[in-house]
Amino acid sequence: MLELYSQYDQKGPVPAMLRLLVTLLLAYWSFLASANLAQAKEIELPLLGDSSSGIVSKQQEYQLGRTWLKVFRSRVKEHDDPLMQLYFEELIYNLAVFSDLENPELELVIIKNPTMNAFAVPGGVIGIHTGLFAFAENEDQMVSVLAHELAHLSQRHFARGLEARRSSSIVTLAGLLAGLVVAATVGGDAGMAAMSASQAYAAESQLRYSRSNEQEADRIGLQTMERSGRDPAAAGDMFETLLAKTRYSGTRIPEFLLTHPVTEKRIADARGRSMGSSRRHYLEHPDYYLMQARATVAMDSSAKTSVIKFQTELQNNTLRPDAANYGLALAYLNTRELIKAKTLIAALLTAQPRQIAYQYTDIEIDLAQENYTTALSKLNRLLALTPNNYPLMALESEILWQDHQYEKSAAVLTILTRNRPEDPMLWYRLAEVRGLAGNISGVHEARAEYFILVGAFDLAREQLGLATKLVTADFKRSAIVSQRLRDVVSMEEKAKRL
Repeated sequence: MLELYSQYDQKGPVPAMLRLLVTLLLAYWSFLASANLAQAKEIELPLLGDSSSGIVSKQQEYQLGRTWLKVFRSRVKEHDDPLMQLYFEELIYNLAVFSDLENPELELVIIKNPTMNAFAVPGGVIGIHTGLFAFAENEDQMVSVLAHELAHLSQRHFARGLEARRSSSIVTLAGLLAGLVVAATVGGDAGMAAMSASQAYAAESQLRYSRSNEQEADRIGLQTMERSGRDPAAAGDMFETLLAKTRYSGTRIPEFLLTHPVTEKRIADARGRSMGSSRRHYLEHPDYYLMQARATVAMDSSAKTSVIKFQTELQNNTLRPDAANYGLALAYLNTRELIKAKTLIAALLTAQPRQIAYQYTDIEIDLAQENYTTALSKLNRLLALTPNNYPLMALESEILWQDHQYEKSAAVLTILTRNRPEDPMLWYRLAEVRGLAGNISGVHEARAEYFILVGAFDLAREQLGLATKLVTADFKRSAIVSQRLRDVVSMEEKAKRL
């Protein structure tokens, strides 16, 4: 896959504006640790507002968050699992309806990382590490984390934090952004140090305000859970689980607990608030345990490890049997023990024939067996029932690709990029399959969209320039490409003004 982008720095592109945003911030980190506030104020950094403008505007927040997302995506590999992506998107959007967000335009990023972490970034960006599955014992506990992050966004805690620290907003912004980028790329320790460098200047009142943000997010998150029909007591359970699993672990404190410290008082507060909620019976959500199994297999060091783990789970009855069998089927798929995988999935489908996760993996096994006709037939039946289903269409494009039906695969991916234009990996795949289909101008156009989404505006311009030379005979196509080139130039200019 990387051959397609031999010109692309594998650590990620950092064009002019993003280089300013990251490199300067990181350079200031050591400076800020020793300089006084007056000296720090002389440093010129991208401003979201000044001391006279008051709170950061919503548009500025959005631009900041989406710019940060480009930096993040250029440096961190997202977890490529369409089924899990759709699961979390539906979970978050269904929850957001009951939140205080005025206009929930959200972007979800899933990171394949065994550490426990979740974060919310201005502009509606929510990040989740797959390691959260190891801590959240059920879906409501996972939802409690998501509701908390949504509360940070709805209450605009980032902007309010800058307002509370007017005199040092430049310093704080530098530390925060540097910390977020570094934490995402080197595991967190350096990132937390970067944030500490700027936060050292904060007054005690400002630290108290930060703690009040967490308290407010807890309170509003619980309200969101209750409105959505979720168990508010799950928040206290989640805090207690986090505290128990990390208290005697002897390992580094997870990033989530550094930014969201869990104390006995916080647990008690969560329990106290949930006690005031109406008592009712809350349903189990079986899909959660299936996604948990997918995350476990993805994070295991080897497929054989997964096989042993789920066999042990089945023997000891420590996990739901359907989830354990599903995890074992996925593990067998990865070890290429396809008959065993097929047998397990067939039994699961007999019990629950409409479970999308089982249907999806059944087709994955057909693909591994190179039974392309069978796989496509099953997909067509499912897509007739759920048109434009993202995971199913992504799987369809993969089957067509493997079956050397490149033009058809490209056609499916083209539809997906229209439906999900902010997904960089779809554009990445589209570029590859267009190349195999002989659509060279289309390759350059898709590459350009990928580079835009990871903040490499210079490379995007280069790709569109190459595409322009190839479509001169097609007036309509030429006009579209030329307009997109102007769009990229405009994006770059706007980004520089941040």
